[in-house]
Amino acid sequence: MVEVIRAETAGFCMGVDLALNKLDSLIEKNEHGKIYILGPIIHNPQVLEDYEKQGVITAESPDQVPENAYVVIRAHGVPQNVEEELRTRGVCVIDATCPKVKKAQLLIKKNTEDDRILLLYGEDSHPEVKGLLSYAPSGTHLFDSIEELKNIKLDPSKKYCLAAQTTQDRNVYEVSIKYLESKGLDFVTLNTICDATRQRQDEAITLSSEVDYMIVVGGRISGNTRRLVQVVETAGTKCTHVEVADELPLETLKDIKKIGLTAGASTPKRLVDGIQHILENI
Repeated sequence: MVEVIRAETAGFCMGVDLALNKLDSLIEKNEHGKIYILGPIIHNPQVLEDYEKQGVITAESPDQVPENAYVVIRAHGVPQNVEEELRTRGVCVIDATCPKVKKAQLLIKKNTEDDRILLLYGEDSHPEVKGLLSYAPSGTHLFDSIEELKNIKLDPSKKYCLAAQTTQDRNVYEVSIKYLESKGLDFVTLNTICDATRQRQDEAITLSSEVDYMIVVGGRISGNTRRLVQVVETAGTKCTHVEVADELPLETLKDIKKIGLTAGASTPKRLVDGIQHILENI
C-alpha cells in the first residue's frame, strides 16, 4: 500500500483566509446590492466557481463595477489608481488585499519617494506585480530571473530599490542582491517575500527528499503553486501539478511506494483531502 506524506503547510494561507472571510461576511450581510470582485479574488478555479454560484460577479476592469455596488479587492491587490478610481466613483470598496502584499506596496512607496528606481523580482502578468509597480513613482524595472536582471542597463549614477513579489523564490532573490552588490550600486533591499511562502517551499524541498514522487495541488494560474513545483523539480524529485483529482497520473503512481503531497496557498482543504484519499487507496 502506498504511503502518503502530506505537508503541514498545504492549503490556504493567512492572506487567502482573510480575503475569503471578508467576501463570505459581505455575502452573508448583503440583502440587495450586487457584489463584485475585481479579477479572481484568489487563483483557484473551484473556489471562484463556488462564488459565482452565490451570485458574485467577476469584473475584469473597474469600469464594469457600477456606482453604489460592492467590490472586493482581490488578495493580490490592485494598482493604486484603480482603487482611487473606484472610490471616486462612489463604489463601496472592501479591501481584501493580503496584509503581506499591502505591506510590500507601502514599503515600495516609502522607499521610492526619494527618486529611487524600483527593481522588482516578479512575474510580468501577475496581478500582484501590477499593483506593486504602481507604488513606485520614480520608474521601474521588472525581472523574473537573474539572467533578466543582468540584461537591465543599470546607471551607477542613479539610486535603486530592490523588492520582490511576495511569492517569489528567496534563493533567487538573494542571488540578485549579491549581483547588485557586485556592481557597486546605491540600492536598498526590501524584505517583501512572505514567510509563509518560504516555509512552504522549504517544507516541499525537505518532503521531496523523503519520498519517491510529489503531487502539488493548486490552480494553474497560481504563482505560488507553480513555484512549489519548480523547487521540487529543482531538488530532483519527480513531480506532477494537478488542479483536481481527475488529473492524477494514477497509472504512474500505482507502483510508487512513498508519495509527498502539498498544495498552493489558494487551494481549498477539501480538494487536498480528496486527492489524499485517492492516493492512499491506489
